[in-house]
Amino acid sequence: MAWMAWTIPTAIFFGLIAALLIIFTVLAIRYPETPRTGVLGIETTRGDRLFITLLGSAFINLAWLGLVDAPQPWAMLVCLVYAAAVFRWV
Repeated sequence: MAWMAWTIPTAIFFGLIAALLIIFTVLAIRYPETPRTGVLGIETTRGDRLFITLLGSAFINLAWLGLVDAPQPWAMLVCLVYAAAVFRWV
């Protein structure tokens, strides 16, 4: 495990991703859903929207690091707004 710096923030990040996956699995079992078509024109489920949110948030954070001269925690607010938009309209 020496190839990666397992700091507390890193462990929290991966722990939250694992928790999200578990929660979404339980939701899918307990409350099955039918795919819906949003603004992208493709059918998506909750899991699809979670994946789109995580992928987009990664790009938002990378762009924030390279283009914006503001503290990184502000990028989290942008990601939360993005996540709300994805789950509402995609």
